[in-house]
Amino acid sequence: MIRVIIERSIAESLEANYEDTAKQTLQKAIRAPGFISGESLKDITNSRHRVILCNWRSTQDWQAWQQSHERKEMMDKLNLMLEREEKV
Repeated sequence: MIRVIIERSIAESLEANYEDTAKQTLQKAIRAPGFISGESLKDITNSRHRVILCNWRSTQDWQAWQQSHERKEMMDKLNLMLEREEKV
């Protein structure tokens, strides 16, 4: 098992839109082969700072999801709401 850590900074006033799109992304990830679990953490001092922790069966499973059409489609939407590119 591997744990992937993703850090995101949401643009001001786009938190609600981000939440909806992030939930849709998680729903797609759950169906991906090798996905085990995931959680999203919100910084208590900066609500626009998020850390996503997800567990995958293997590096290959994560890479397949990371490069999948489904994730790229969702990231196209999420990237419009981020102040800068996510860090993985």
